[in-house]
Amino acid sequence: MRLSAHLVRNKQMIVRNCFGGIVFYGENVLLIRNDKQEWGFPKGVLKTRDIKASELAKNRVKIEAGVDAEVIAPCGKTNYEYYSITRRKPVHNNVSWFVMKSETGEAKFNPDTGVTGAAFFPIVKALDIITYSQDKSLVMMAYQKYKELD
Repeated sequence: MRLSAHLVRNKQMIVRNCFGGIVFYGENVLLIRNDKQEWGFPKGVLKTRDIKASELAKNRVKIEAGVDAEVIAPCGKTNYEYYSITRRKPVHNNVSWFVMKSETGEAKFNPDTGVTGAAFFPIVKALDIITYSQDKSLVMMAYQKYKELD
């Protein structure tokens, strides 16, 4: 039995459903940097059923990076686990992603959200600076969908 499955059954792990956006402007993709200096994509936790997943993702892109984006298509899922020092429990995030399109290449991060940077990068440069390998794979899959649907 996997450790995480055991912790979930014993209610010792927090499981969260999150939604995020991979936003393109031309041949560039939006990245945000968190307070640990990790580069990735805007995302947020679903706290109420009163909002559609795509709207939550769109809102997080706006709140974290100051970018108005249009949702084009769903783009797959990732998940990861980490230990929350403040909650003193492991956390498992299930993230559903959406491909999005922006009409401008301007971003302005919101430090109140824990974001320390936001900018559009050419795809090749983005692949160099994205922190996690699953996010590198995700951007390639999202870019392919973006090109097919744009």
